[in-house]
Amino acid sequence: MNKQPMSQKTFRDTDMQAVIGWILRLGVLLSMSIIFIGGIIYLYRHGQVIADYHTFKGVPDFVHNTRGILNGIITFRGRAIIQAGIILLIATPIIRVIFSAIGFILEKDYLYIAITLLVLLIITASMLSGHAG
Repeated sequence: MNKQPMSQKTFRDTDMQAVIGWILRLGVLLSMSIIFIGGIIYLYRHGQVIADYHTFKGVPDFVHNTRGILNGIITFRGRAIIQAGIILLIATPIIRVIFSAIGFILEKDYLYIAITLLVLLIITASMLSGHAG
């Protein structure tokens, strides 16, 4: 029998699947928790306000850019915290694609490396251009 010693254990496909599964679970749970905390803060500060459905106010300007969201998080603004949780939720599958590429690099599976990097390129181009599909 040709067994490898425990110190020379190789990284297997099932190990990468487990890591990716944990990334997805952690990303969803973390984003859900952040959104929940932001919702509590928002309701605490604005829960008594009566909604006016006759005029459309839209989303405040401070949640449209990274600096505004970070400033809103520091100052405990509920909408900014909710927006950060949504961004994390959107980023979770992108992080999964990145870790899949790393797994394929470790396995030296060049076809899947190319396919995964192409998917990552398409996602990045869509985010930067503002066009989806």
